[in-house]
Order: sequence, then structure tokens, then C-alpha cells
Amino acid sequence: MLGSYDIIVVGGGHAGCEAAAAAATMGSSVLIISMNLQGFAQMSCNPAVGGIAKGQIVREIDALGGMMGLVTDATTLQFRMLNRSKGPAMWSPRAQCDKIRYSQTWRRILETHCKIDIYADIVTEFLFENSKITGVRTNTGAIFNSQAVILTAGTFLGGKLFIGRHSFDGGRIGEAPSLGLTAQLAERGIRTGRMKTGTPPRIDISSVDVSSLTVQKGDVNPERFSFLPRPSAVQDGTPQMDCYILHTNEEVHEVLRKGFEDSPMFTGMIQGIGPRYCPSIEDKLRVFPDNPAHQLFLEPEGKDTTEYYLQGFSSSLPLDIQTEALHKIKGLENVRIFKPAYAVEYDFFDPSQLRNSLESKLIDNLYLAGQVNGTTGYEEAAAQGLIAGINAHLKLREAEPFVLKRSDSYIGVLIDDLLTKGVDEPYRMFTSRAEYRILLRQDNADFRLTEKGYKLGLASEERMSLTEKKYADSERLLRYCEQKKLSPGQVDSLFTSLGSTPLSESKSVSELVLRPEIHLQDLLNIVPRGTNREDAKVVESVEISLKYKGYIEREQKLADKIKRLEDLKIPEGFDFDKVSGLTIECRQKLAKYQPVTLAQASRISGVSPADISVLLVYFGR
Repeated sequence: MLGSYDIIVVGGGHAGCEAAAAAATMGSSVLIISMNLQGFAQMSCNPAVGGIAKGQIVREIDALGGMMGLVTDATTLQFRMLNRSKGPAMWSPRAQCDKIRYSQTWRRILETHCKIDIYADIVTEFLFENSKITGVRTNTGAIFNSQAVILTAGTFLGGKLFIGRHSFDGGRIGEAPSLGLTAQLAERGIRTGRMKTGTPPRIDISSVDVSSLTVQKGDVNPERFSFLPRPSAVQDGTPQMDCYILHTNEEVHEVLRKGFEDSPMFTGMIQGIGPRYCPSIEDKLRVFPDNPAHQLFLEPEGKDTTEYYLQGFSSSLPLDIQTEALHKIKGLENVRIFKPAYAVEYDFFDPSQLRNSLESKLIDNLYLAGQVNGTTGYEEAAAQGLIAGINAHLKLREAEPFVLKRSDSYIGVLIDDLLTKGVDEPYRMFTSRAEYRILLRQDNADFRLTEKGYKLGLASEERMSLTEKKYADSERLLRYCEQKKLSPGQVDSLFTSLGSTPLSESKSVSELVLRPEIHLQDLLNIVPRGTNREDAKVVESVEISLKYKGYIEREQKLADKIKRLEDLKIPEGFDFDKVSGLTIECRQKLAKYQPVTLAQASRISGVSPADISVLLVYFGR
């Protein structure tokens, strides 16, 4: 035996890194085992963090005290706030990152943490004592004991890569898969399946005619992900790197269709379920055969490389077909390929067999996080890793698990969806999955979650102090807006310039800001207020609170109503056959998913409102 730890983390992807950092920060001794020490939190697919709903998750990770936001800010190449033209519930931050520096930054965090050890190897066997996991054995014969294990193996469990009719074992191109662990867990009753994902070719930007492409620039005033006041890599005046927009055409499609007979997706070589919301280019042609063109994006992989990522062109077609098709795209006539597109098929485990702490219901002290739970995306993986790391630590201290509700966060929505609905395709977060999205905005994640993270011992004193100050400043500005009135003479010039209807009488700032074309900062600039100047993010937060007050209050009432059902617990292992009046389908679904609250039961497909009423009566409510 080489050592004993509180927690062993298997896998060094986004989930593994967050799990290790969280558990160690809270006080557990942690060993993280990864086969590639140069690839911590490797951006295997697109070199970007955030996006629609995903950006909200990263802000939540940061607010709780996680590291993803800080690492992203330190390695940002370009920042954009998406959906600014829509309501604030849809605003989503996104950053292009330097993928090499991203991994290096994560490695530095893990290496310098006094409670984390790192070991380079492949875990080949779990060690058990009855129904409890007690450690791991590696490919080199090393044995490590622990009180808990967090499995975050990503696409490496039984990983197999496909390029045309060629297939070979691997979790990523050039890296070996992890074999044997899936069968070992399946023997203990954990349900498993296969999923598929893919990645596009990486190309040499120096061989691209960028003058013929549409340039996509970053925001003029780039923001950052973290709520901590650390400037991002592009907030210090460093120029942002450009992305480019390009399109396929009918010639490209003709070439791609020639390769369909060799596509592993169509020949049956790939059995795994692919992501519906991120289809391969051949899938797009099959599903949308009449589309004359599909939009693609060229995104930089790093500051010191000419390697670019061709988003929208993931494929498992033969290499010669890929190359010929790329040469038919405007601007890519002479393109050189660094790395071909390929598909990867891998094992995952049914997440409905997890507790809401992400601990297995069948194996004590085994936690699962990331793509092994059927999700896709760095952000979803990191969020699960964070929660698994927190809860593994808490269980070892015999503390109650840390559970986020759907009304608390997108992270709560993610985990609840996995537990109550399972997965029949790789799960990806969208704003539409959150019924309380006006409450779960990216701007207020610190208000929602930092105090929770601070009480856990995860969020720092600095974070808590900054959140308290921001909250106090917001409350003060809200009171000012409600009390301060502006006369027609004070606002006429501003309103005229913005095409807004002139005032006929004095009105409060809070009333005036309800006009869609009026921004709070413009009104605050009208009246001198001495040194009492709030941070721009405070002004933005208050403006949202005022403009959307009615919507926010309505959603909060709905959330409070559902919270009553969240508080009604169902005993673990409860026999639903004892409850007369439930439909057969309802009993089967409840027995399968074993919800822990009536609210969770109400979200399971096949459980009707009438069934919930029966359960309310049974439990005396």
C-alpha cells in the first residue's frame, strides 16, 4: 500500500479537479489519480467555458468557492456576454480560453494545495469491504486506501475512437482508455450504458484565408467570470483574439455524403447515444437534408499556437472525406489539418441510482461525477465534481449532505434532472430546463450561493465580505431609487435623445427605469450624489431588480410553494406498494427512482398530480 487518504479522486478532468479542490479546501486529505499530468481539466472539445446556461453554472461554481471561474479568467483569450438583446435571465457569459495554460493553471492549483497529492497512473480496480468502497488498485500494482472514492473518468471508461471504418481504444486521441471498472461496478448492480460524443478537426490558422471570413470579436468592455476582484487576462488591456464565422455549402455537403457508407454512425459500428443538441456534421445533413449551408466557427486554442478549433464540424467520417470537404469551404481551400475529427464511444452509469449527494445508492462512499453520469460539457462536469467533493467530505464528518434545490441554482436543476429523469442522451444544460430562470441569473449567483459556500468552509472570508458589501450597496441603491424623484426638466434632454415620451410630472427613479429604453446609470448620472457611487455590477443588479420586479416576485411565490413539497421527506427505501390509490405506473417509477421528497417525486415522468395528492394524504399532509 502506497498511502491512505480521506478521499481518492479518479480522473483529472473538470469534475475531478473541482472535486479534489473542494474536498481539500474543506479539510480532507485527497489523492487525485490521473493518467496524464499535463492534461488536468483538458479541454478535449471546444477551447471555451460558459455559454447559454453553462455560463450561469460557472458563476455558481465560483460563488460557492469553486475554481473554474478563476481559472477561466486567468486564461481568457476572448470574452463575450451572450444574449444581451434578450432579458437578463438569458444573459450568459462565455470565454475562449488558452487550453494549454488552462490545464497548467489547474495543475498549479492542485500541486500547491497542502491537502492534495497527485499520482500518475490508471485505476484498474476498486477495493471493497462488503458494500463499502475502501480504495483502488492501479495499472502498476499500486494500492491506495481511502474512506471515499469519487469517480470522474469522463469519456475514458471503455473508451473507443472512430474515424471512418477505423476504430481503436482510447478516451482521447493519443490517450489510453480505462478498462475493467465498468464491469466491476455492473457486477454490484449499477446499471450502465454507452454514449457517444465527437470533436471536430483542429486546423492551422496560418493556412486559412481569414480575409474571406466574418470576424467575431469579443466585447468592447470584457467582464470576468469570478466574483472575486481579480482582473481577467483580457481586462488589463491585452488585445482579445478574434474568432471567425464561416459556412458549409452544397459542394461540401456532396463530398460529405460520399463518406456516409463508411460512417460508423450509419454502419452500426457506434452503438452509443449521441448528443442531440451538438450533432455531428453528417447528422446535420441527415436531419436537415434541405439546408443549403450550416454555420461554423473558428476558435483559437491558445495564444502561442496557430491551432484553431472548427466548431460545428464534429465528425467520424473518413479522413480523406474530411479533408476534401474542408477544402470546399470558402477560406479553407488550402487548409492544413493538425488533428482529424473523430467520435468517441464510452461507458456511463444510470444517474437515477445516485443519491442527491451524488453518492451511489448501491455502494457506500462511492461518488460519481461528470460524463460518467451521462452529462456532456465541462461546466456540467465541474458542477457535479464540486458537489461530489463537498458531500464526500461532509459524509466523512458525519454531517448532513449539501443539496441545492431547483430554486437555488442551475446546479440544483442539473442534479435533480439526472436523479428524477435519468438520461437517454448526453445531458446538456439549457435555460429552458430551469423553471425559475429569472431568479437564477448569472449576475446574482453570489447572493444566492456564497453564504452557503462560506458556511461549508469552501468560500473564503474575502468572498463573503465582498458579497455582504455588494448586498448592502444594492439595498441602499434600491431605497434611493424608490425615494428619489426626478422632474420633467431634469430628464427631458435624456428622454428626447432616447426617443422616450416626455414626463408630465415628477416620478421616482424606480418608476422611470421601468421604461425599456431607459437605463439606471443614465438616471443616476443626472443628479450629483457625492462620493456615494456604486460598482457597475451593483447598478446592473439593481436595475434588473426594478425592471423585472413583477416577474421576480411571481417566480419567488411559485418557488416558495414548491418548497413546501421539498420539505416533505420520503423515508429512504420506502415501499410505495403500501400506498393504495397510486397508479401502477406511478409505483413502478417511484420504486425505480426512489425520490427523497414529494417535490422530487412530482417531477418524475409518469407521476401525476393526483398521485402526489394521494401521497400527501398518506403522509398526513
